Amino acid sequence: MDEKHAEAAGQSAAKSTPVITIMHASVGSGHKAAANAVAQAIDRMRGTHDVPSDVIVEVLDVLDFGRIKFDGNKTAASFTGATRPIYDITWRYTLTGRLLWGGGSAWSRIMFPAFNDYVREKRPIALICTHITAANVAVGARMMTDVEYPIVCIPTDYEIEGFWPHKEADLFCVASEFMAETLRPRLVPEANIAITGIPVRGGFEDDAFDRESVLNQFGLPINKKIVLVLAGATLPQPYVRFRMAIEQTLPYLRRFDDMHFVFLPGKDHEYARNLKALFSGMKLDNATVLDYVSDMASLMRASNLAILKSGGLTVTECLCARLPMLLVGKSYGQEKANTVMLTSFGASLHATTARELVLTLERIHRCPEALDALLIGANALRKPNAAEDIVRATMEQTKIERNHQKHFLEFYWGEKPAHTR
Repeated sequence: MDEKHAEAAGQSAAKSTPVITIMHASVGSGHKAAANAVAQAIDRMRGTHDVPSDVIVEVLDVLDFGRIKFDGNKTAASFTGATRPIYDITWRYTLTGRLLWGGGSAWSRIMFPAFNDYVREKRPIALICTHITAANVAVGARMMTDVEYPIVCIPTDYEIEGFWPHKEADLFCVASEFMAETLRPRLVPEANIAITGIPVRGGFEDDAFDRESVLNQFGLPINKKIVLVLAGATLPQPYVRFRMAIEQTLPYLRRFDDMHFVFLPGKDHEYARNLKALFSGMKLDNATVLDYVSDMASLMRASNLAILKSGGLTVTECLCARLPMLLVGKSYGQEKANTVMLTSFGASLHATTARELVLTLERIHRCPEALDALLIGANALRKPNAAEDIVRATMEQTKIERNHQKHFLEFYWGEKPAHTR
């Protein structure tokens, strides 16, 4: 076979191999974690009647395709200090009334021509988006290239930002009915809404689980309540205020003799070293610092309480692990929406200050049955199979024929918002 025919054969084979593109934006860690969770679910379901065995899954960062390169994590971190109220205003009030964003090709035409080239080459059968930037770029690419594919949007928090391309998305996979009530006044058809939950990585399934062996693996006591303090992730900046509140409670921890506090600083090795030195100097016997933990699912399932800030993916993992939550600190933007949702369901407690945190721990110490009440409230939001449900819903979307219209920009009027923010 000559070189020309070999190239043509390769292109033909590429076109016949189905590709599912899952796209996030590197703005914090949650969007990527959700994208990877869906990709893992596709691999687990590969070869079943739901997913073809030969499907190719590609997980991409939309920011890698931008004409102007910028660090999404640094941009996100810039809204964690004094600018948090500004971020709260833009997130909660911009395009959340009757004037709505419908999508368009403008941004894709100007900023993301490289992604248009990707679509022309790969011709994906579906595009799954866990961030608004990814969703809007996917809409623009579909208009620019004339390649038809369903766009599945997965908000990774417990409320929906106003800049999702509401009219151009083919399916919204949301965490709760509350979120569906936000979409309906934005004129998103009922058929385009699926209440699936937020996708999380594997390990939270309801299978046999040996708590004692897990605690022994991490060197933790089996005769005490294990309290996880989730104090770190990819970016340290969002945790500055959370850590300040936690550090103010350290002198009081020894009074909770029925609890053992496990501090998880993530990949912040300097913070981990400082905590270990501090606990050693304080001779604090009921506290442990663990370096980066790869099997978080098992540790969360073996624990009794998590102290954390209200990031969407982290609280969802707690829900799936049946781990009661105590949220700490003032929250803004999507984290404020998460806090309101979880506390309204009775799925978590909330302490704004360090003093309030200590008082809440004292109540739990006196009345541990309060943790059982949190689990009852959390059951209504717990959806550990969300990733698989999203994959099934996506594959159903690939069977629908579409012929989307083109427009440079589109705004439209919706109905009165279901929830006044």
